[in-house]
Amino acid sequence: MNALRASWRDAHARVAHDVLAAVVMPDHLHAVIRMDDGADDYPRLWQEIKKGFSRRLPRAGPSPWQARFWEHTIRNEADLRAHVDYVHFNPVKHGYASSVVDWPFSSFHRYVRNGALPLDWGGDVATPGIKVAGEP
Repeated sequence: MNALRASWRDAHARVAHDVLAAVVMPDHLHAVIRMDDGADDYPRLWQEIKKGFSRRLPRAGPSPWQARFWEHTIRNEADLRAHVDYVHFNPVKHGYASSVVDWPFSSFHRYVRNGALPLDWGGDVATPGIKVAGEP
């Protein structure tokens, strides 16, 4: 986790952005990012993060990163809320946690500290309305 944090911090110095929401799981991660680089160079940002992370790992085989990523332009406040909710609920959806609060590698905890979400948000079952376009 420290390697990812350091890589993301280094990437931020090269490609300005704000992380609005993020969750890291054993086999993938999700993030809602606002680009602040003037060019909206989202591919370059992920290239910088992946490059820095891969360089920090011991050479034990192929890179843990998928070559692809899914990009979506947020259309409005409702779309933003839906995507942030999706990110925060993802560990429960994939069976890594029984409730959102139980997963430590999530910006959900920052939202709770800032008073934006209650500690029991999402409950311990699927939360209605948390869907992203293109998902069943």
